[in-house]
Amino acid sequence: MKRAAALRQVSDWSDLARGRRLRELLGARRPGRAARRVVSSPDGRHLLLLLLLRDPPAGPARVVALQRLGPGGGGLERSWEPPQLPVAGLLFVQSGAGPAPWALAIVGEQGRTELWRFVPAAGWRLLQSLELCCGARARVVSICSRGSRLVWCEERPPLNTPLTPEKGAFRYCICTGDLQVGEDGARLSPLRVVLHNSPAYQVLAASSGVFLVPTPATFSGVAKCVLIWRPENTDIVVAAPSRGCICTEVLHPGREVDYKKLILGYVGILASMAILDIRGCSLSSSKGLLLVTSSGTVDLVQSNGLWRPVFDFGESALAPGEEVQLKVFGDTLACLLGGVLYLVDLNSGQLLEKKLLSTEMLFLDFHGEEEEAAVVQLLAPDGIYHLDFSGTDKDSQPEPTLVEVVFEEACKYYQRRSLSSSQLTVEKLKKGGMFQAPVALSAILCHSLASKDKRTGALPEPYAKLLSTMQLELQSYQNLEFLKSCVVGASESEVDSYGEELVEQELNRLVRLDLNRENLAYMNAIFSSFPVASWKAIQNHLQLQQNGEGLLIARATPDVWKKILGGPVPGLCKQEASLNGVVPLFELICLSLYQFKPKWLPRFVELSQQYVGTSWAYKEGPEGGVPLYKRALAVLTRKGSCSVAYPEMEIELLLCSQRPKAILQALDLLIRHRRWQRVMDAAEKFSRLSPLLNKEIFIVLLGEFAQHRALDPYLDTLWELCPADLSASDILSIIQQHLPQTELDHPPFLPGGSPQLTVGLLKPLLHRLARCSAGQDEIYADVLQGPGFPPPTPPRQHRVAPKTAAAQEEHVQRTEPFHNHTQGTLFEGV
Repeated sequence: MKRAAALRQVSDWSDLARGRRLRELLGARRPGRAARRVVSSPDGRHLLLLLLLRDPPAGPARVVALQRLGPGGGGLERSWEPPQLPVAGLLFVQSGAGPAPWALAIVGEQGRTELWRFVPAAGWRLLQSLELCCGARARVVSICSRGSRLVWCEERPPLNTPLTPEKGAFRYCICTGDLQVGEDGARLSPLRVVLHNSPAYQVLAASSGVFLVPTPATFSGVAKCVLIWRPENTDIVVAAPSRGCICTEVLHPGREVDYKKLILGYVGILASMAILDIRGCSLSSSKGLLLVTSSGTVDLVQSNGLWRPVFDFGESALAPGEEVQLKVFGDTLACLLGGVLYLVDLNSGQLLEKKLLSTEMLFLDFHGEEEEAAVVQLLAPDGIYHLDFSGTDKDSQPEPTLVEVVFEEACKYYQRRSLSSSQLTVEKLKKGGMFQAPVALSAILCHSLASKDKRTGALPEPYAKLLSTMQLELQSYQNLEFLKSCVVGASESEVDSYGEELVEQELNRLVRLDLNRENLAYMNAIFSSFPVASWKAIQNHLQLQQNGEGLLIARATPDVWKKILGGPVPGLCKQEASLNGVVPLFELICLSLYQFKPKWLPRFVELSQQYVGTSWAYKEGPEGGVPLYKRALAVLTRKGSCSVAYPEMEIELLLCSQRPKAILQALDLLIRHRRWQRVMDAAEKFSRLSPLLNKEIFIVLLGEFAQHRALDPYLDTLWELCPADLSASDILSIIQQHLPQTELDHPPFLPGGSPQLTVGLLKPLLHRLARCSAGQDEIYADVLQGPGFPPPTPPRQHRVAPKTAAAQEEHVQRTEPFHNHTQGTLFEGV
């Protein structure tokens, strides 16, 4: 396995003619300006820095070129003041003549391209200016070079034609042209359109083809696949995740492809796929295109459309909108994510190394075959760093006794599970032939540790399957043994760094195991013996760091969170004294935070509670675990409650719990310490959680108000917290219960002012309650001011049309009972 050494600084910019200028540009944190790309010339003699605008009023776009110390020459610095459009890209193109076999092309968004050549005696010289775009309204979105061929994505807005968002999304085209650079000038071949009616794409050129990658500006309906244009094969391949090659369109000479017609037959397939939210991409000249999506997966896309997953960071590892830097060095993929450097084997997908960087770094983007070298080149404001992992497998060979260690571990395992009282030894285990697992492990180890030319034959089929499943654990074991051997022969100055790496590997190994009592006791011993190294290992493993707003964030995977918060070991928290102080992993992390980063502890507890509430069922109470904030408080009590910072930390942990009882307990502590401003801030914040908690907080503060005058400066805020369902009688009753006991005969004017409560102080609250009650009465105003109830009886005057005598007599007989009943009722009412 290839192993990476420690970061080694190879340049502090003193080897550059204007190193101080570069240090200023890289270290500046000015709003509206971002260093988007740093490239090196093909001969390695020049560094070019491209600064782009985030906000046009912030300043000019800038290209700065600096030369390494040597004969002649000078630096190049160009800027583009608004309203000029910024630079679209920097390219090194082949040059057939002149002192240098390359030329620098600075391509603007309007298509204007400046060709610069470096002359050793005279410095940078403008060779020629070219126009890539034919129309005045055209704009270059992305550009790349493939030998002497330029390929770019060009926006062509229609003239005076209103477009819907759907139709306007397909106003781009993919263009190409050959650029021939001579000694005195350059010539651009006639423009050729490869793809028209296309959405916006980022173009990336490799030796196997040109990849068209979706961007945030790409129409969402088609931002689900990657296109590969292969000029040698004269075709375009459409590839998508989990589907591979969807289709291949042949390009006929002299004809361009309509994107809408190309994709029309596959609309149903695209509708069933998710959008490709790409967070980072990079090219490997021999592998293809590497993509990082928002789900945390790293995928490899080859030129034939084959789509293969390489690595998985986990969805929780990527913050919203966070980008990942990718770079390929030989067979190793280097990823920069949130200040952490990951090294991944492209062939097996195995994580080789993970390093927490102390400063923000960028990959130094080399041009040509140097990017495939087995050295990671990192750029920091203070210089260039190398990370060399080109060591061969023989350099990391573990001790020959590793096979014996396997037998010893297996012997302990079987002895623990055995019901026999006879002692099991390694010799019995080897000669008995009953236990096949150690034999299989030994065969696998002997096969994997032997060099390729000394291997007698292939592994048997069952052993080969075991080797494929335990490859990661085996390599981790080999790394650990190699590191132990390095510690033995290391000097005093190197012991600390080796010790930190050893502790990190041991903790990573233990976290992946079942945290039984034995493993947890071992982890407690590591934290106790190596507190600083354990803290660094936990910080690296959980990726604890502050974001741009100063808040603590953790990018731990769900498996790690469940291991940390998966509840205490059975019998561990209830009878901790009988277990010689062995505590669970959550408490160990809280102890490290309290010792080295106490300000992070409340936020860590809050993050833990958020993960528990959104991801899985963490039972609390008698039938489950103890609430996390109480476990953290127990850690503080165990660590030492005599500390000056203990009361403040206790208050912070109680408040971050979001529990009503804990919040009221924190308010009680703040009131005891007479921190009234903090009391009112906490009351305002947590009263919004629920009406019941708001009422409890108000009653507590009203009782304090009745006893002393410390809350008088905050009365306006206190009256705002008054619940709507409290009446004036309720307020007076609460105040009467909390009034302090006073003597019956006291002087009318006390020295230093009266501490007693007066009606004048309560007047704003009583007015507020009166307005609230009046507002409630207005709800029934329309009823109170309406007509009387019940409404008056209408007059009963029956007008009967003239009828015949017989009909009239019949009508009177039919209605007579009704009139008698009505009259009786009315008279009874009178």
